[in-house]
Amino acid sequence: MNNTVIANEEIDQNKLNKAKKIILELQNDLRTYIANGSGPFLAAIYDEKGNLIAKAANSVVSEKCSHNHAEMNTIKAAEKALDTYDLSSHNLSLYVTAEPCMMCLGGIMWSGIREVYYGVPSKSVETITGFDEGFKPDWLNEFKNRNITVYGNIEVEAGENVLREYVALGHTVYQPER
Repeated sequence: MNNTVIANEEIDQNKLNKAKKIILELQNDLRTYIANGSGPFLAAIYDEKGNLIAKAANSVVSEKCSHNHAEMNTIKAAEKALDTYDLSSHNLSLYVTAEPCMMCLGGIMWSGIREVYYGVPSKSVETITGFDEGFKPDWLNEFKNRNITVYGNIEVEAGENVLREYVALGHTVYQPER
């Protein structure tokens, strides 16, 4: 699979270096979250000064709620922390261990998040876990049209290793029956 970093703007090396550091930290932290029943994804939201606003893991299985993906949980925590349903005035960036699924893309778009940085691409997530990421036609350009910057395929190998460990440990990869 092609794991070259992608972006919907000209790549800014400073943004990319910051994202690499944060995503590697998230991949490392994710192992602890998995050991405590969460996972296999983790997200964090930072403000433009580098302050952590919120961090949360996927809790679909542990909380028995299909929309409790890491991105959605983190957005909800940021909205609570900042006492708003519209995060746009806070100039926030979302960092996530894997490419957002179809549901999370909608949540990100409507939350007011300005920048998204992700690790493992959907194709790898689907191959390793079997999780259906959903259809996402031309989402990078759709986000660009809405002034949401996206960088992806960041520190892919580290993220793929965590996903493989999650599956090897026999943790549930949820799917609705079809």
